[in-house]
Amino acid sequence: MTTAKAGNIMHQSRSKEHGEGPATVLAIGTANPSGAIVPQDKFADQFFRVTKSDHLTDLKERLKRICHKTGIEKRHFHLTEEILLAHPEFLDRELPSLDARIDIVATEVPKLAESAAAKAITEWGRPATDITHLVFSTYSACRAPSADLQLASLLGLRHSVCRTILSLHGCYGGGRALHLAKEIAENNRGARVLVACSEITLACFNGPDGSNLVGHALFGDGAGAVIVGAGPLAAGERPLFEMISATQTTIPGTEYALGMQVTGGGIDFHLAIQVPMLLGQNVERCLLDAFTSALGDDACDVTWNDLFWAVHPGGRPILDKIETVLKLEPEKLAASRHVLREYGNMSGATIVFVLDELRQHREEEADHDHRLPEWGAMLAFGPGITIETMVLHAPRNPKEN
Repeated sequence: MTTAKAGNIMHQSRSKEHGEGPATVLAIGTANPSGAIVPQDKFADQFFRVTKSDHLTDLKERLKRICHKTGIEKRHFHLTEEILLAHPEFLDRELPSLDARIDIVATEVPKLAESAAAKAITEWGRPATDITHLVFSTYSACRAPSADLQLASLLGLRHSVCRTILSLHGCYGGGRALHLAKEIAENNRGARVLVACSEITLACFNGPDGSNLVGHALFGDGAGAVIVGAGPLAAGERPLFEMISATQTTIPGTEYALGMQVTGGGIDFHLAIQVPMLLGQNVERCLLDAFTSALGDDACDVTWNDLFWAVHPGGRPILDKIETVLKLEPEKLAASRHVLREYGNMSGATIVFVLDELRQHREEEADHDHRLPEWGAMLAFGPGITIETMVLHAPRNPKEN
C-alpha cells in the first residue's frame, strides 16, 4: 500500500468520527433558587438590616444609588435570613467561613443545575442516558469530587459520560463552556454535550465594607443548561442556533481589572471601573476575527445591525458601551437588558438565560411573519479580561427544522 493511499484511508476513517456540519444548540433550560426574590429597590434596606449595618448610613445611601442605576428590577438568591442566623461568620470577611460556605454550595450548586438541566432534557426529547459529555462551569464550588459528578448522578447519566469542570471562570464561564461543547460535538460523531452553568452568590457574600458595593448590587443566583450536538440530527431534534465559529481573546495587561480570589472568608471578587471602557476598545476586533473565521472575505460585508445579539449583561454600563461602540439600534440588546432587569448578573449562567430569551423572542416574532436575522453574535466577558465570541446562525423561521 502506498503512503498516499494509506493516508487517504486514514483521512476517510477519521472523517467518519466527526460530526456533520457545525455544532447546534438543541435545547435550553434555566432555573433560579426558591430561597428569596429581592426587589432591587428594597435590596439596600434589606442588605444593611440583615448584616446589622444600618448605622453605616453613608454606605447604605451609596448602595441605594448604585442599585438605582443598574437597570435591575429583582434578583433571586439561595441565601436567606435563616441561613445567616445560623452562620453569622458569613458577615465578616476576617472570620474563617470558607468550609461552611462550601458545605452549602457543594450541595446546592448541582441541585440548581439539575433543575435547569431537567428542563433542557425534557425539551430535547431524548433520555438523559443519551448524553455523552458534560461540561460544568461554576465559580461557587471548590471541592472534588465536584459538581459535575454530582450533577451526573442526580440526572442518572451513564457512568461513561465524559465530564469536564470549569472553575472560577466567572462571567465568561458560560461562553467558554459553550465553546468547548462546540469543539467536542464537532469532533465526536454522535456526541450530545450537556453544558451546565450554576452560580450561587453565597460563596462571595459578606457585609458591606465600601469596596464591594457594586458586586452586591449586581449579582444574583441562577443556573442554565444547554444541550449541544452536531449532525446527523435524530428524529425530533430541532436546531435552535448553529454555532458557526468561536474565538477566545484575552486583553493584555488587564489582569488587574476583573478577578476572583478564594480566601478563608469566602471568595473575594474585584471589578474595576475601567471594565466597560476596556471591553469597548476591544469588542469590535474580537467580532471581526470571529466573523472572518466563519465567513472569510465576506466578513467585511457584515453589518452589526443586521445581526441578532446574545451579549452577557455584565452590567448596564457594559451594555451601553457595546451598543455605542457598535452603533447598535436599541432593540438589538433587548434580550440582554431583559435578563439583567429580571435576574441581575448570574455570572457564567447569564448567557444561557440570554439565549433562552432570544429564542423565545424569535419564536414570537415568527408568529407575526416578521423578517428575522439569520446571523448573530454571542459575547461573554470575564476575568483576564477574557472575551468569548461566537458566530451564530439560526433558521429564518425558528419553528421549522
